[in-house]
Amino acid sequence: MIGLTAESAPLRGVSEVADFARRCFRSDAGDRVGVELEFLVFDRTDPTRPVPLAKVEGALPRLAGGSRVTFEPGGQLELSGPAGALPGTLERLAGDVAAVRAALRAEGLALGGVGLDPVRPARRQLRQPRYDAMAEFLGLPYGPLMMCSTASIQVNLDLGERPEIRWERAHVLGPVLLAAFANSPLSGGRPCGWMSGRQAVWAGLDPTRTAPVPPDADPAAAWARYLLDARLMLVREDDGGCRPVRDGSTFRDWLAGGGERPPTADDLAYHATTVFPPVRPRGWLEIRYLDAQRPDAWPVCVAVSHALVTDDRAADAALAAAEECGTAWETAARCGLSDPRLRRAAEACFRAALEALPRIGAGPGLTGEVAAFADRYVAAGRSPAADLIDPMSGRPVPAWLNDEGQQ
Repeated sequence: MIGLTAESAPLRGVSEVADFARRCFRSDAGDRVGVELEFLVFDRTDPTRPVPLAKVEGALPRLAGGSRVTFEPGGQLELSGPAGALPGTLERLAGDVAAVRAALRAEGLALGGVGLDPVRPARRQLRQPRYDAMAEFLGLPYGPLMMCSTASIQVNLDLGERPEIRWERAHVLGPVLLAAFANSPLSGGRPCGWMSGRQAVWAGLDPTRTAPVPPDADPAAAWARYLLDARLMLVREDDGGCRPVRDGSTFRDWLAGGGERPPTADDLAYHATTVFPPVRPRGWLEIRYLDAQRPDAWPVCVAVSHALVTDDRAADAALAAAEECGTAWETAARCGLSDPRLRRAAEACFRAALEALPRIGAGPGLTGEVAAFADRYVAAGRSPAADLIDPMSGRPVPAWLNDEGQQ
């Protein structure tokens, strides 16, 4: 008889969940950065028209920088660049973004520089079992919006020699960085009442899987509790299907005998991919709370996040300024940098990042881009979202559709 593998053997108890959580915090003691960029894709002649995923796929060129291409359920294009040192990572991914922009432009398409679809209703294009179950579990109205109408920048960082330090930094800085890069104020063709409508959508979902992981001196223990207490989204079945779980049960309930079969290590690992806190550990640090930006502006998000989390001197200065805003997620999403506390904290954070960038290998070009962003937005108490709300008179295309560079 063939024996069970470790992944398919039933879990013996919460201690194995704790072991899994600790493995999520094991990392090389390096300072690599990886970037995952999501973009909504629009038809230039009629931005309200859906763009078939097949048309985007057919237009994509070979990417010399090595970026992996995937698609989200609504057809959002995602480019995931190889991790490495900051300058090389940004250069390779920027080259791939430029190649994609040119190829799509030739087909009458554009990468939208926005975190929430401003004009189109949610429309799902991918019909995979996971997405079918996810849609049923999450329900209306936020499920379809999250799956099909949002786009973000995800910054992946090494956890370093003391993972708990970078974990704490990424959380405390979250509301300030969210406000500084808030870029999704429109829905249905009008202002939605939030500077980051994307974050508002995520906050409207199941809070057991989207709220921040509670602070704890032992982040692995906190992560284990989070996984145990998150509601089950789905259970994978032998035929390849996915059955949504709608009774409110958690992974802890399943482990205690609440399911048709006991969960396995593989079930736990898959469950971890169905929870979406603003910061998530996966053997590296996933920063997941940044809105998508214009195709030429995303390096600023990456550089500032990387500097403030990994450079000790910058982090000390930034945390001192951001601590009073460390739980102000809703204010950051609703108000952006128009909130005075967040504006003051962002000014200090950007000063610290600008001082740190040369220390982490950034050249004068990237440092200049960060300085220009700070002058245009942070010093003015203005999130990028404000550009998208401004009247469109005199503009040949909406600000969120203009992928040619600065407005």
